[in-house]
Amino acid sequence: MPPTSAPHIPVLLSEVVTAMAPAKGDIYLDGTFGAGGYTRAVLDAADCSVLALDRDPQALADGSALANAFDGRLTLLKGCFGDMEALAHEAGFDGLDGVMLDLGVSSMQLDTPARGFSFMRDGPLDMRMGATGPSAEDLVNDAEPSLLASILSVYGEERRARAIARAIVGRRETGRITRTGELSEIICSVLGQPRGKGAHPATRTFQALRIYLNDELGELLRGLHAAERLLRPGGRLVVVTFHSLEDRMVKRFLANRSGRAGRPSRHMPEQAGPISSFEELPKRTQKAGEDEISRNSRARSARLRGAVRTRAPAFPADETLLPNGAPRSEQAPALGGRP
Repeated sequence: MPPTSAPHIPVLLSEVVTAMAPAKGDIYLDGTFGAGGYTRAVLDAADCSVLALDRDPQALADGSALANAFDGRLTLLKGCFGDMEALAHEAGFDGLDGVMLDLGVSSMQLDTPARGFSFMRDGPLDMRMGATGPSAEDLVNDAEPSLLASILSVYGEERRARAIARAIVGRRETGRITRTGELSEIICSVLGQPRGKGAHPATRTFQALRIYLNDELGELLRGLHAAERLLRPGGRLVVVTFHSLEDRMVKRFLANRSGRAGRPSRHMPEQAGPISSFEELPKRTQKAGEDEISRNSRARSARLRGAVRTRAPAFPADETLLPNGAPRSEQAPALGGRP
């Protein structure tokens, strides 16, 4: 089913291209291809090549025309960016000069009711970015109340997580919850109806379920580790985030890798540690201007962070950057180094 509105508009497009600094002959990876906005801009900026990944089969099918237009300079592969190391090696790339990630859900996914991502458009309760694994319907109807509450609390930062979980469990006793509209109504029965221009009451719950189902934070951490291993000295990592959990992870990752994490206390002595594997860009955080926000409301929450790879070896992979107490989906692969 095609999207019901205009295609996805890439956020902070000029800032991403400037941060990537495309150069002739270089190889870049777009880990979240989507509608191909960043990929097209990088290919237009220099005579370079891009390996583009997406877990959404529809995004790759829609991107075939773009691949044909650039005649061999664009390679499209189905897969998650957390697996970029294995996918890049399979495609014949042993190193990269840049990695760009535009996190979260795309406008095409939100605007297609059949995908079940949006509480604004009634549709089947799905929320899967790929085509496999449990759906939001499975999670909402089958998960233990404690797991539901934990998901909403950690991934949605929802203060009324337990009350919403109880309401979901109470409703499903009368029959399966199968539609996004039904779930939105349940949430509003706890939090109240939408008012004015503020965030919809269902926003945090839908975000939390989507993040959990698609293992988005685990995927992000695997992707950051993989990019660190794949990037050549001088290669650039550019990440655009849209909510506090993922932005906090990227910020802490780059702070740790650049030696900016600091001491636990100013009274403690400096401790020798690994040589920095990244140098952050001079402007650590970039945000959209008012002009862009007026044209694309999605840009309001966007944050761009970037860094340049040094010659130092990659740090060991670990899970310490994930939120405390984060529940992990049974579908989530283990973190750690990939061959």
